[in-house]
Amino acid sequence: MPFECSQCGECCSHLGLVHTIHEDYGNYRYLVNNQYTGEKTVVTVDPDKIVLFSDRSIFTERPEACPFFRYDRVGAKGYCTVHLTRPEICRDYGCWRILILNAEGKRAGRIMCQRFLASEDERLTRIFLTQVNNITEPDDEVWDGRLIRVLAATGYTIQM
Repeated sequence: MPFECSQCGECCSHLGLVHTIHEDYGNYRYLVNNQYTGEKTVVTVDPDKIVLFSDRSIFTERPEACPFFRYDRVGAKGYCTVHLTRPEICRDYGCWRILILNAEGKRAGRIMCQRFLASEDERLTRIFLTQVNNITEPDDEVWDGRLIRVLAATGYTIQM
């Protein structure tokens, strides 16, 4: 079963520590500064999210949230209000902790959260279900090591 984003907002809940609004250009355009890299990006609030962006109540619940993250209480989902113009770091975010590559070096799957496989590679899914999914090791580092050994023996490589 492929991973599907539930729009929980966990990925954006602490990005206010990374992204800060450096300048407000007006008309919902901002210059965003990445506190770690110094990279600056001009973003614009998506037209369909202006009303959502105006609601700042998210910061009571999640004070470290990205300045452009909002939570729709009606739909119970999180939204990036600058999704169309979001910074590169956000575009690159893959929502995975382990990347699995096939023999050609192409992405075959990802381990999401703790131990969830997101893959459309049937062979990888079969290997995961028969040789990895039943590993009950509570220590994540030990589990990761076992996963790596199983996948390496079957021709896959790992990026962490």
